[in-house]
Amino acid sequence: MAATAEVVLGTTVAISFILLGNAITQSFMGVPALLVDFPPPSSSEHAARARLLGRQWPTFWVVGNRFFRPISTLGIFGYAYTSWAASCQGPNGRLGDWKPYAIASLCHLVTVVHSAMNMQPINEKIEALSDPKGRVDSNQAETYARRWIKFNTVRLITPVVAGSLALFQLVKRH
Repeated sequence: MAATAEVVLGTTVAISFILLGNAITQSFMGVPALLVDFPPPSSSEHAARARLLGRQWPTFWVVGNRFFRPISTLGIFGYAYTSWAASCQGPNGRLGDWKPYAIASLCHLVTVVHSAMNMQPINEKIEALSDPKGRVDSNQAETYARRWIKFNTVRLITPVVAGSLALFQLVKRH
């Protein structure tokens, strides 16, 4: 069982750091690039740029929903399984204490719930900017994107905490 649990753990730690890398890329490169020279609401160019942002947004959103949501969910189950396996081995087993893995699983759960409850509504507003009929206030386009960056901070913190806890627990046992 220990070898299998260690494989699950190694994969799950990799997942955590893949999620961290994605969040860094989106928050510090991707979304800021979309906002370069974004015109103020008083500009005649603002409406067209807001619509463009709305049309570009599905590229971010689709990748997040189809790739990163499932691996975040795998993180929950991978760390939960490792926590269970560690508890079966006892504190002197190869995996060590079960609690850091349980916390790591909880971190991934926070990521998934935060994404659904807080990020999804922002995603919907940004995508709705593509509709010229104006279901959302296009004057808020840049504000929506900057709020998305701010809220994405949770998706920077939780995977690094999860991955680091698990990795340090594993390393100290070997």
